[in-house]
Amino acid sequence: MIEEKAQELGRLIGQSPEYQTLRRAEKLLQEDAETRARLEKIEQLARQIDEQVAQKKVPDEETVLAYETAVRDLEVSTQGQAYVTSRANYEKLMTKVNQQMSAGIERGAQSSIITLA
Repeated sequence: MIEEKAQELGRLIGQSPEYQTLRRAEKLLQEDAETRARLEKIEQLARQIDEQVAQKKVPDEETVLAYETAVRDLEVSTQGQAYVTSRANYEKLMTKVNQQMSAGIERGAQSSIITLA
């Protein structure tokens, strides 16, 4: 029964305006060649930083600055702004869902009545 309720919740989230808007924004990011190039550059720079950190090195200032600039350039683009906004709205929805689930868990744990339906 819990698995069925979880699937139903997932279906409802998938149909929510927040999720649908996020998926459209992601699609637009991938369809735009300039934006796709920005994303690839961000991923490349992030890998370089991760590698340096894994080697217990402080990432060099030039790479960090290039990464921050690339992220900022993406965020100020039309597609980037749409993505950032839609991602924030989706995260707000998921925060509310998690809060409601936690409240339900607490109520269920305190209840002496066991219901499986």
